[in-house]
Amino acid sequence: MKFQADEDADTPLVKVERYDRLEYRYLTTADYSALQEMNTEYPMETRTLLEDVLQLGEATDPDINNKFINFYQDPRLQSLMTDAETQYANMDSLNAQFNMAFAYLKKVLPELKIPRVYAQLSALDQSVIVGDQTIGISLDKYLGANYPLYKTYYSAEQRKVMTHEYIVPDCIVFYLMSQYPLKGFESRSQTDRDMHVARVQWVANRAIGRKVFSSDNIDLVNHYMKKNPKTSIDDLLRMNNFSPLLGK
Repeated sequence: MKFQADEDADTPLVKVERYDRLEYRYLTTADYSALQEMNTEYPMETRTLLEDVLQLGEATDPDINNKFINFYQDPRLQSLMTDAETQYANMDSLNAQFNMAFAYLKKVLPELKIPRVYAQLSALDQSVIVGDQTIGISLDKYLGANYPLYKTYYSAEQRKVMTHEYIVPDCIVFYLMSQYPLKGFESRSQTDRDMHVARVQWVANRAIGRKVFSSDNIDLVNHYMKKNPKTSIDDLLRMNNFSPLLGK
């Protein structure tokens, strides 16, 4: 998903890039041209996938390609990839949601950089990968609450959010948290950490246009913003003292 300089209303801000299709082609047919394209067109994404997500070793390892393709020979992973590619053959709905969300964020946070967004297959690892102005979506983590393989590894509560409906909200939350980190996160209280997440989720709800995330803390944020209409979204996300949100 690349930023478009053209401000024309008909020009989309974002479009999910189909890195996953190159990945699938290489892992199911050993098509070397697909691997070459992964390495030349998506070098950072490929390095992140191999080293940080799958943890197969360094991307420069002479044997890394064999490790990569051998890792995915498990029949369960083969089925997982195929199901992900089938379910997400069309990205129109996701692209529309991303454009609506980032159009809102661009309006209320004009300095926010619009990221590139790409789809990948991560063997049930991280759902969303945030890099330097990039967002990677692991499609195989969003195949639906009743997807058979999920029942082996995840609780019913976890599976509730492993659906198409949570892709864009999750991406917005993780990206905003990367752009507006909580200062001194490691030394902050659990209450502060929870309120940090809640304010980001509140903004995500606004960007998505529906109440995807709900909690008592999000209600506190909502109450504060209604009482303080002059507080901007940027002010909210940069707030370092949460006492006002907590009514103290």
